[in-house]
Amino acid sequence: MKTITFPHGIHPPVYKEPTAEKRIETMAPPEKVFIPLHQHFGAPAEPLVKKGDEVYLGQIIGEAKALFSASVHASVSGKVLAVDGYNHPLGKPLLSVSIANDGQDRLFPDLQETKDAFSLSPDEIRQKVKEAGIVGLGGAAFPTTVKLSPPKGKTIDTIIINGCECEPILTSDYRLMLEYPEDILKGTELVRIATGAKRIIVGIEDNKKKAFGLLQEKIQDYTGEIVLLKTKYPQGAEKNLIYAALRREVPRGGLPFDVGVVVQNVGTVKAIWDAVSKGKPLYERALTVSGNGIKEPKNLLVRIGTTFQNVVDFCGGFEESVNILVMGGPMMGLSQWTSDVPVIKGTSGILAWTAPDPSIEYTCIRCGRCIDNCPMRLVPTQLMKYVRFDHLSEAENWGIQDCVECGCCQYTCPANIPLVHWIRLGKNQIMSSRRRKSA
Repeated sequence: MKTITFPHGIHPPVYKEPTAEKRIETMAPPEKVFIPLHQHFGAPAEPLVKKGDEVYLGQIIGEAKALFSASVHASVSGKVLAVDGYNHPLGKPLLSVSIANDGQDRLFPDLQETKDAFSLSPDEIRQKVKEAGIVGLGGAAFPTTVKLSPPKGKTIDTIIINGCECEPILTSDYRLMLEYPEDILKGTELVRIATGAKRIIVGIEDNKKKAFGLLQEKIQDYTGEIVLLKTKYPQGAEKNLIYAALRREVPRGGLPFDVGVVVQNVGTVKAIWDAVSKGKPLYERALTVSGNGIKEPKNLLVRIGTTFQNVVDFCGGFEESVNILVMGGPMMGLSQWTSDVPVIKGTSGILAWTAPDPSIEYTCIRCGRCIDNCPMRLVPTQLMKYVRFDHLSEAENWGIQDCVECGCCQYTCPANIPLVHWIRLGKNQIMSSRRRKSA
């Protein structure tokens, strides 16, 4: 079957073999969990509990008050130990709810199943998704209820389900497609109903033929099709996926809404099905634990708030020579300074390996490889120079905000220039300046 793709991009080694054929294993919840109230794009949730309170599994403990926010739920039943700052994978302590697990998993009594989820109205579906605190599980953690609510004047005609999992090493999405294909398609149908779309496309890379064949068989009962995508990084980035599947180009500064599309990750639509049909909030997620620094690489279902150290211990521990710990994939993941950080909604993977000493950075030789491989058609070296010399308005004019920080430029740079770091710094400085002006 013919494969489709987008322009540019790179082909890093995928290293998925250690976990690709390992089923998702459920990890027992730990004795304590540390649940941050900020696990998503937007404003933090506001705490609803205090020290000493008894909580149930699935009970809301942090409420989303802003449009761009997401509610947070208890991932165990037990007693609240503290509502205080705790280590966070994004780099600094943030307000978190610490809970001592009573080992009973007493389910919150208000959670209810829906007998016929497909009979619900779009508003009812969106409300259940909002109450469940669902965010994008591909890593961006954008509040899903916002994606299911197109702005006035924006008509959605197509739902694209992202089954690419183009990041090397990660395989939990692949396992979800093999183990829960019907839940994924049912969740996709709920997204279609909520947005009023007519068409469903599921995109899967051609190194996942088993998942492609299984979903192609199952989708016959739905209004949809499966497309086979070329294995290339970053095939799963929203704008690249939309172009590959539909040949529609999201405008600079625009969103998928602008071209009539909503994109959802396979894990997200499964979570939508669980929330709408079973009344289950997002208090656990599938993730991959791998890398040559992990003794027993696995795919796991892990409660939110479980520390990375607990997860790694469940996988046999670290190899002795480990010096790199990453949340997410090796291309876009975030390096961690400690293993005493909690799994959050955006934790798609926990990776550990032994890295060589940092390479020496040289002067740009103007080879153009970063430009040739940039999927967003930017000029990374020029953006880096604008940021380095504090010309942020020029960086904006050259499209720095369109950078998705995929790392293609840095991966291919023979001078070892940390391009993504400079671009990320520039984007953060621009956003900080905007916030100061609006305040």
